[in-house]
Amino acid sequence: MVQLTRIYTKGGDKGKSSLGCGTRLLKSDLRFEAIGSVDEANAAIGVACVHANDMLAQILYRVQNDLFDVGADLCMPDLAQSALRIVETQVVWLENQIDAFNESLNPLTSFILPGGTVLAASLHLARTIVRRAERVIVALSQETQLNLEVVKYMNRLSDLLFVLSRVANANGQNDVLWVPGANR
Repeated sequence: MVQLTRIYTKGGDKGKSSLGCGTRLLKSDLRFEAIGSVDEANAAIGVACVHANDMLAQILYRVQNDLFDVGADLCMPDLAQSALRIVETQVVWLENQIDAFNESLNPLTSFILPGGTVLAASLHLARTIVRRAERVIVALSQETQLNLEVVKYMNRLSDLLFVLSRVANANGQNDVLWVPGANR
């Protein structure tokens, strides 16, 4: 179990921070950008949880926990080291949630504008932050070897957040549809 006795350590005061393996890198390193983007996504999902009913909140809490696993995975660069890693079953769980919720929704006839209810808008915002985190993780994977389940997890997570935003909009009834060229 993690035990934090001090919040500040002063170890990062010169622009460097430590990975889980002890390696010190500049805070501007792409690996920290990835970890920070995942953290930001987690915080955005936390905002959505405030507006969610119990069922959706439980799903989002599980996702938040998994995002800590993503961060733990990213902070251990040596894949040979025994570390907490995202695994295929976590990706499959997301896929199962997507399929189950999407089955209850009306088919889309247009792209959706991010909005509708406060919960749906919060989920859309979280989705875009997850997409950015995914892009940073993919960029990092071009520089170094990563657990590819992390990329899959982030990709599926943005899909789940999209589907849940539709669920939050009264099962799609309050979705705001894009009308191409409406303001020309």
